[in-house]
Amino acid sequence: MPISKGDTLPGATLARLGEDGPETVDLGEKLKGRRVVIFAVPGAFTPTCHSAHVPSFIRTKEKFDEKGVDEIICLAVNDVFVLKAWAEATGADKAGLTMLSDPEGSFTQAIGMDFTAPPVGMINRSKRYAMVVEDGMVKSLHEEENPGQCDTSAGEALLETL
Repeated sequence: MPISKGDTLPGATLARLGEDGPETVDLGEKLKGRRVVIFAVPGAFTPTCHSAHVPSFIRTKEKFDEKGVDEIICLAVNDVFVLKAWAEATGADKAGLTMLSDPEGSFTQAIGMDFTAPPVGMINRSKRYAMVVEDGMVKSLHEEENPGQCDTSAGEALLETL
């Protein structure tokens, strides 16, 4: 059953590429006492993720800051090297977005947001969604019905909930 508004996110170990190589990130510690936006994408460099979803959060980053959001995290079931290259290609790194890898998809599966689409090589990937999380609790959640669309999970749509 997918996570929903009012639920507390489960603990998870995610990953990122730091200056000295791959690093683990304790999601629970990152969320503790903070207001964070998490948006997830089916895959780095995929058309909608690359041209719509990430850009929507780059465009709205300052407005989220003004609303008291401490951090915007982009989550994907991709490796840390791909996410680092993608952050550079989109400008997400310069905009201040945090790119985190769910390398095995374990967090994505734990919150019931996984899907598989073998014809396009997407196995155990994340559905497209965006949420506002306060101290680990989901305050709002916008899930797309179609992974190829970015409407309700775009930065502008989520910003309207704050």
